[in-house]
Amino acid sequence: MNRRHFLGAAAGAALAQAPAVEIIDIHQHTDYSGRPDDVLLKHQDLMGITKTILLPSGRVYGLEAGASGNDRCMEVAKRYPKKYVTFANEVPYHPEAKQTLEKYLNQGAIGIGEQKFFVDVLSAPMNLICDIAQHFSVPILLHFQYERYNVNFGQFYQVLKKYPKVNFIGHAQTWWANIDANQTKEPSVLYPKGRVTAGGWTDRYLQDYPNMYADLSAGSGLNAMQRDEEHARAFINRNQDKLLYGSDCSDHVGQGPKCSGSQQIAKIKKLATPEIQRKIFSENVKKIVRLG
Repeated sequence: MNRRHFLGAAAGAALAQAPAVEIIDIHQHTDYSGRPDDVLLKHQDLMGITKTILLPSGRVYGLEAGASGNDRCMEVAKRYPKKYVTFANEVPYHPEAKQTLEKYLNQGAIGIGEQKFFVDVLSAPMNLICDIAQHFSVPILLHFQYERYNVNFGQFYQVLKKYPKVNFIGHAQTWWANIDANQTKEPSVLYPKGRVTAGGWTDRYLQDYPNMYADLSAGSGLNAMQRDEEHARAFINRNQDKLLYGSDCSDHVGQGPKCSGSQQIAKIKKLATPEIQRKIFSENVKKIVRLG
């Protein structure tokens, strides 16, 4: 074997032995839009997910996606403990919210969410959830959507200040639209397009509060990375220690144009350095979630 062939063979062998990139998905659901468990498992494997955090619904609404609740998520997590873990969830204004959340957190749930309910961020139900999270030292994942879920987004800094020991994970349309400082002029636009003016509420929360993190999942997270790649690259660089990969896609394939999760993985690999990719895909979430 000549020197060129030897070096080529050696490089190929090294590549084959190199460990796969660890990717922790912080946002998936059981029975999402009717998707069976075996399809979810294949979907996650095809995307190259190392570990998946399941987010249950509360006892009603199904997160408006047919997602199932705590017992189903616990079932899958116990069946596949190396690959799946679960948060706990409940409608925060239900009379048994505290009892339900404490039950599943005591059974091994490692966070609260996805909180996607009709509440104001400065309300008593929000305080209840935060008090429980603080007691159990677990994060809360919140779906922010204008005039619908966790409303009054511009005042969320008050929650961050009131509960500095609770780690919050922001997600969804209003969260990601507000990377743009101009979003306050048109708050009802949930998937804005075009160039971004830096300095929106989302950026300020991430920069100013150590307990605020961001979930990159769903079409909203993908849109934030696609609409202005120059801004997205700078946003990733300055918030590299606060960004968490999530998929939140209900497709049955795990690739292609309908799978926002696989598209977001590709986008992060395009926009971020290998060091920052490792932070987003696995290292950052390990700082705030006890994955075992």
